[in-house]
Amino acid sequence: MSVTKNNDDGSVIHTVPEGVNAALLAGNDAGAFLSPTTVGAQTPQAGIRTGPRKVREIENIWIPMSDGTKIAARMWLPEDAESNPVPVLMEYIPYRKRDGAALTGSSRLRDETIHPYLASHGYACVRPDIRGSGDSEGLPLDEYAKQEQDDGVEIIAWLARQSWCTGKVGMFGISWGGYSSLQVAARRPPELKAIITVCSTEDRYTEEPYHNGLVTEGMFGLAWGILYPAYCCRPPDPSIVGDRWRDMWMERLKKVNYYPAIWLTHQHCDAYWKHASISEDYGAFECPVYAVGGWFDPFRSTVGRMLANLKCPRKGLVGPWGHEYPNYSDRGPGPAIDWLAESLRWWDHWLKDIDTGIMDEPMYQVWMQEDPMMRGVHQIPGRWVAEDSWPSLRITPRKLYLTKNGLESNAGTETARVLKPLQTVGITAPDRAARCIKDAPGDQRIDDARSLTFDSEPIEGNFEILGAPVVTLDLAVDKPVALLSIRLNEVDPDGLSKRVTYNVLNLTHRDSHEFPEALEPGKRYRIRLPLEDCAHVFKSGRRIRVAVSTSHWPLYWPSPEPVTLTLYAGLSEVELPVRPPRAEDRELKPFGPPFSPEPTSGRTVLEEAPEPTRVSEWDAATGKLSIRNAQSSGRARIDAIGTESWSTESEVKEILDHDPTSAKIEAQYITAFKRDEWNVRVESSVRVSVSKDDYLLVGQIKAFEHEAEVFTKTWNRTIPRMLV
Repeated sequence: MSVTKNNDDGSVIHTVPEGVNAALLAGNDAGAFLSPTTVGAQTPQAGIRTGPRKVREIENIWIPMSDGTKIAARMWLPEDAESNPVPVLMEYIPYRKRDGAALTGSSRLRDETIHPYLASHGYACVRPDIRGSGDSEGLPLDEYAKQEQDDGVEIIAWLARQSWCTGKVGMFGISWGGYSSLQVAARRPPELKAIITVCSTEDRYTEEPYHNGLVTEGMFGLAWGILYPAYCCRPPDPSIVGDRWRDMWMERLKKVNYYPAIWLTHQHCDAYWKHASISEDYGAFECPVYAVGGWFDPFRSTVGRMLANLKCPRKGLVGPWGHEYPNYSDRGPGPAIDWLAESLRWWDHWLKDIDTGIMDEPMYQVWMQEDPMMRGVHQIPGRWVAEDSWPSLRITPRKLYLTKNGLESNAGTETARVLKPLQTVGITAPDRAARCIKDAPGDQRIDDARSLTFDSEPIEGNFEILGAPVVTLDLAVDKPVALLSIRLNEVDPDGLSKRVTYNVLNLTHRDSHEFPEALEPGKRYRIRLPLEDCAHVFKSGRRIRVAVSTSHWPLYWPSPEPVTLTLYAGLSEVELPVRPPRAEDRELKPFGPPFSPEPTSGRTVLEEAPEPTRVSEWDAATGKLSIRNAQSSGRARIDAIGTESWSTESEVKEILDHDPTSAKIEAQYITAFKRDEWNVRVESSVRVSVSKDDYLLVGQIKAFEHEAEVFTKTWNRTIPRMLV
């Protein structure tokens, strides 16, 4: 008999009792270590570069929390660590330590490369599953919950007390791992001596799932909003937790919430966002920080902000990369670097007191792009440049005015230019969380033609910029809520328009993200908007273009009503952060060529991953734009544990050019694991639409065992729009 339950939060749970088409597996004792595997220097292979110490992999250790919950962790430990203790490096994420980082659609097994390599150089590398995820006990949490931070502090203290540890701990990670490193470090655990944060941010509200007061596509779609609820619903592995795996799974499923609905109820920068944003108190930070990002990553401006505001020892590195570690270049763009060697220099300095020279080098090093990145370009031309401090006193503003004639060095006569609303502007750069070169911006001319544009005369002589260009506009709008999008482009002599940088703003947030104010229709405002940080060489003979619009779909959800913009040219301006040449750049220590160790265990491909698809359809008669995305990981088996895994993603986005309330997204994500009689699948789906006053969300989670549905939970929420 099935059971249906209606909950106070508006969700509906449908469960099938245990035992219906379910085969339970008997696993090892829940507290046992699996047989350790020796990896590293003792198994030389062509192309493998490891350190001098032999390493054993321990499949699972249990780390006790003060409330009795046990955190599951995987560890790579030098074999002689008991007699020759080592520092610990911890990556703290919820993505399943045993099989989640297998990346079945990729050519690598990330955990089986990074951690053994670092361990072979004399570190204990530990990969805990965050409470309620992977094999850890407990129930799923919302993103970056206080409990997660509390556990992180306890885990660090426990690791530092072990006989094989010197008492020093470092944290590192990309994306969630970068966030957690920052958030735990802000709690000042005394054993934590340094961190590396890659592709993350210190300010949750202004970056994602909101960006400057606007709702991003990632709130709901495949970028994140549909993935995270599914991640929270994946079961623990019977080989680690034993027979209780199904009970743990059912408890997770019953506890899970539709987290994007929670995020959407906090539309302004309130305490919900502040508690996990270290930007609320930069002074709380004491341990050294190495902040790393990519010009192709949504968090590209984070590195510069942290360098400017933190007072602890710090370094920054931004390359031509996407949301990826700097040593991976298979999905582009590049050039990639030998990041593992660079990270070792950091760890050896702060955790082993070895003078590697890394802190004698410039604070901020970036890839100066000689061409804006474009869709399909694998290698971005440019060179490495550096600044000894940030902000740099060497940077000088160059001001250009938006006039009736274009971009000029002098202010002009005031001229009103009017832009009628079109909701599909933004389609030349539909992704913010870019992960491959197919997500890069394309030729901007389609969007430029439907925006207000201001062009300079052809440039005489090259000059480069580094930092955030700032655009200041005199404007008025005819509605109380309006989106402002500004793009800075470089235009080739043949007309090709390439995006250098951009930014957006919900104009009701012009003075405050915490206390936004409606606009007075027709009233004139002077709006100052820093664009995203960039490093770019404007070349002689090309033109600089500023493009302004009131939509940026599908990356940002539209304003409640169509907005007509009046921009007053003449005194509106853009300041470019001009960086003069620096002779010392030629003396920078070169990064080595990209190196990724061979994984310590293999992966057998059972079904190749097809090429991802993205199809945009334009109905000229109705003005309807439809974008369809689909991709699959393929199917693969992790040889060391025999687990097969696969996933699929699909998404449809629609909008009518004349009607912002026609915007909608439908998306589905499926993730599955199979080994012997263990066969489980989780499906997450969402449908989002809007009215002038509300967001309308329908989310659903389904769980399957052996193709039999064992759990369903549905959310149907109407959430008022609060000046968004």
